[in-house]
Amino acid sequence: MGTALPPSHKALKVPEVMEALGLSRFKVYDLIRSKQLPSFTIGRSRRIPADALQTFMQDKLKEAA
Repeated sequence: MGTALPPSHKALKVPEVMEALGLSRFKVYDLIRSKQLPSFTIGRSRRIPADALQTFMQDKLKEAA
């Protein structure tokens, strides 16, 4: 079998991001629409790179400090 990608190369589904941030589906899509949370589409499926989510959270922590 092939090797797994590093966690930073994982692409998360919207429900996974919702759970990670404790936000509603609407708010996650709002962050995507406003370009605050980078994402890409494959077919009809939206994915958020795990490292983009990590960067988003780090930026929010810096803003709060």
